[in-house]
Formats: sequence, C-alpha cells, structure tokens
Amino acid sequence: MEVKWFKGNKDLKDGFELRKKVFVGEQDVPDDMEIDEFDIDCDHIVIYKGKDAIGVGRIIFDNGKCFFGRIAVSKEYRGTGIGKVLVEEMLKKAFKDGIKEVLIHAQAYAQGFYEKLGFKPYGEKFYEAGIEHISMSIRI
Repeated sequence: MEVKWFKGNKDLKDGFELRKKVFVGEQDVPDDMEIDEFDIDCDHIVIYKGKDAIGVGRIIFDNGKCFFGRIAVSKEYRGTGIGKVLVEEMLKKAFKDGIKEVLIHAQAYAQGFYEKLGFKPYGEKFYEAGIEHISMSIRI
C-alpha cells in the first residue's frame, strides 16, 4: 500500500477514475456534480495497491478550518481498513497543517464509521446529490 498526496487536480487521473466509479457508477451521483470547482485547489490523497487506486479523498482548507470530501474506497477493498487509513492520513495532514477543526458531510449510512474515528454529528440530516447526509466535525 502506498499513500500519495497531490496539490490541485494535476496528475489526479487515478483518483478521478476511482471517484467516478464509486460516486457516479455505484451511487448514481450526476456526472457533472462529481468534479467541481474545488478540485483545482484542494489537497488530494490517493491510496494505491500496486498500480491500482483503492482509496481517495480531498481536503479543502478555509480560514483555519478544513472540509473533507469525496472520500471513497474501491468496492473490493471496503471493510479491509483502507477507509480508516485514508481518513487517519487526512486527519494527520490537516492537524499537521495547523487545522483545529475538520468538517465533513458524511453519507448517513457511514455516520458510525466516522464516529469511531472521533467525528461528532451536528444538525439535521439533509440530501446532497440525492443521498442522505449528516454534518460531522472533529476538533483537536
């Protein structure tokens, strides 16, 4: 397993392919919503197994806070701990960069996963791209 970080969307072909496979192919997110204006300025993480991208996520930094998003794990690797490694690596980077609070719009079915990593839910559930979500945060 290899963890790679990318600044902006340059060289992110593997990450975008995995995101499209998961969000558009499996979850029916509209293709035109999956890649957005934030991708060009984010920090992106891709976890590789050999040459295959098996996990991906992005961090949007904004005035001392940051927002995690587009977190996805290849279907074949779900339940193997890759998601936990992915989020823990993202947390390490955010906190190393001086962030005190991380926010996420978690898909509602994954709320328990994020709670185990220390995230706390807040607010009411809502829909993004037709999928139920919950806002969550973690502070240092």
